[in-house]
Amino acid sequence: MSKVKLYKIEDDYKRNNRSDITSFIVGIFVYALVLYIAANLFSNLYVSDFMHAIIAALILSILNYTIKPILIYWTLPLTIVTYGIAYPLVNMIILNMCDLLMGKSFVIHGFISTFFIAIFISVLKIFLDRIITKRVGGR
Repeated sequence: MSKVKLYKIEDDYKRNNRSDITSFIVGIFVYALVLYIAANLFSNLYVSDFMHAIIAALILSILNYTIKPILIYWTLPLTIVTYGIAYPLVNMIILNMCDLLMGKSFVIHGFISTFFIAIFISVLKIFLDRIITKRVGGR
């Protein structure tokens, strides 16, 4: 390979790495915005302020990348039997784990309300990710 191709590969790697970091940071802010909107719409979800929403979004993102795949694998038979209705249970478990980790700054109450809050957060996050994160992150 010539030097020109090596520099081009290195330049492409740096450019993709920057867009990944940008997408991650914008994704965290979008997740925080979704949590803050959900906290203002639902009385059973409490987030003390936007800074704690950012921390909760970071914790939820970490839990979604580490623990959620394991929970999906464990609940797969139940999800198949219920035609996907049990899938929000995984999101409910993740939200309750975040509640345990955050203490009084992020509180969620009730089983039925947590179910609907989990669905609302998922749908709004998908919608805002398509509008904001994909455009800003360059993907």
